[in-house]
Amino acid sequence: MDNKIIQHIFVVLLMMESLSLHKRVGGLSRAEIVNMTCTNVVEYNKTSLVSSFIAVMQKLSEQMRESGFGIAVSGSGFDTTHGLAQCYGDLSLVDCTLCYAAGRSILPQCFPFNGARVFLDGCFMRSGNYSYYDEYLGPNDMVVCGNASRKGLSFQTSVKEAVSHAVATALKNKGYGKAQVPVSGTNETVNVLVDCWRTLNRSSCKACFENASAEMLRCLPWSEGRALYTGCFMRYSNIDFLNKELADGISEGTVITIVISTVSSLVVLAVGVGIGVYIRKRRYIQKKRGSNDAEKWVKVLRDSNLNFKYSTLEKATGSFDEANKLGQGGFGTVYKGALSDGREIAVKRLFINNRHRAADFYNEVNIISSVEHKNLVRLLGCSCCGPESLLVYEFLPNKSLDHFIFDHCRGKELNWEKRFKIIMGTVEGLVHLHGNPTNKIIHRDIKASNILLDLKFRAKIADFGLARTFEEDQSHISTAIAGTLGYMAPEYLANGRLTEKADIYSFGVLLLEIVTGTQNNKGQYTDYSYSVVAIAWKHFQLGTMEEIYDPNLMLSDDNRSNKSVKNEVSRVVHIGLLCTQESRSLRPSMWKVLEMLKRKDEDLPAPTPPPFMDENTMEFNDRSENEWHPINAAGTDSIATITHSSFYPR
Repeated sequence: MDNKIIQHIFVVLLMMESLSLHKRVGGLSRAEIVNMTCTNVVEYNKTSLVSSFIAVMQKLSEQMRESGFGIAVSGSGFDTTHGLAQCYGDLSLVDCTLCYAAGRSILPQCFPFNGARVFLDGCFMRSGNYSYYDEYLGPNDMVVCGNASRKGLSFQTSVKEAVSHAVATALKNKGYGKAQVPVSGTNETVNVLVDCWRTLNRSSCKACFENASAEMLRCLPWSEGRALYTGCFMRYSNIDFLNKELADGISEGTVITIVISTVSSLVVLAVGVGIGVYIRKRRYIQKKRGSNDAEKWVKVLRDSNLNFKYSTLEKATGSFDEANKLGQGGFGTVYKGALSDGREIAVKRLFINNRHRAADFYNEVNIISSVEHKNLVRLLGCSCCGPESLLVYEFLPNKSLDHFIFDHCRGKELNWEKRFKIIMGTVEGLVHLHGNPTNKIIHRDIKASNILLDLKFRAKIADFGLARTFEEDQSHISTAIAGTLGYMAPEYLANGRLTEKADIYSFGVLLLEIVTGTQNNKGQYTDYSYSVVAIAWKHFQLGTMEEIYDPNLMLSDDNRSNKSVKNEVSRVVHIGLLCTQESRSLRPSMWKVLEMLKRKDEDLPAPTPPPFMDENTMEFNDRSENEWHPINAAGTDSIATITHSSFYPR
């Protein structure tokens, strides 16, 4: 019994409930689907999604039977599922229960996406992995216009009057209002219903109604219109769809439907319990197996020539004295140390327990120790047998590139000649990582803080904690999203499909940072229009790139003219924009980048626009490749590693 079987059972059972309801419901509960929208974020922990979704739906069921409204939360952290359900105000609790049962059987059709919302003619439901309860407008808001017939001016006037009256009533009546207005000169009546979610306050409801009604009235002169908004629902029609009685009489068909719904719910609950038992058993087996793997990796490392005694490194760093602390990042603290033979070292003290993460620890050690290049930081060894995991690197006295280019005073130490040398060293290091056709390595976290500098300011790429190997027969790797916001390629951030073009995008951002002295990601979310990529693109189009150059670039102590320096800087910006193009297929390989930097007289192709990404919502507009979708920041991948860490943090 694997994840796919669980998923299919989960979806099929709930769809069975939906089919049984549609056979019996009739028109009372108004369980007809108007629209369903799925988020474009795939949930990687699918087993967790199934169990938390079922738990949320069960909690909502109880609330809907009692009050016609409910919110529920299940899980914790990135694995949390939030649910909201509400019936429109004219439905009885019996009809509300039926509408809800139909809706909850529809939502699983969005699986394996981790968010959905569905509008039925009698109720609304939404699920997602963040708290959205105070939202009242959103990008998926829409209107649905009927096409049965077109009506004259009298009907249109009555619709506007009825909508206005229903909204006024709703704002006085906890968000629900309805109205029926006769159409002058005819025997028709306009019927209007408006409803706002009970999680919203009056001002939010009012704003939602104003926006929704303005758009819905564009449906005129059609005889029917619905507004499906994040915070409210509105409908007008020449058909009398409103429920006149709110409770007592229940037909035989309705009773049968309730019985079927209850039985189906019990079956689904039983499956949920079964899934829970299966998950616990599987986790126990994996935990036991992981413990055995950890012991195996510890033995491999202990017996290798990379192994350092913990006591040796503790002594080298003065028992990890604060005076020897070089910095702290997302995965550990780095200390300067000195071995008994006089060698200076950098010891990275990881924030993980080696018994639980031995396999990942070994993977990092294995990747770093398998490659040697003058522009890659050298791993001297590790310690995995003490109370914590330690990595030992060569010590580089000038720390990392970000200490210089993002500091106005220290930036003066890096004139253009030194910066270009650093760029070339970084390129050559990446060419080496990507260059092995049978087992290329993708770094996944190229940024200024991971470019270390030796005494002569030669670049060395560091921090391979997120690196992944890439075999010859693979077109991409599907993996949990990991890296640093502002440096991750859009197609990778959107769907986790990793290729070497993700490193190339990050390198392009780095080039633009080196030239401008401006950090693209300052540890907080900002509008994309102010990112270094967007600003560079704008000035490149206008031919005003010199306006954003770091003034320290012109402090050249070589004999070349400023004009020659400016031409070289301009070419580097051009290459940076080629590397950050939206379409990954248009980005040059690192080998091609190296060639373009060396052949300074060779013409460069014109860059296409970079992705238009808002780092606040993490939305993308793919203009060239139909292979990825928008993602919402609040719906970040549940096993993502999004960091602002560095090897030598500032």
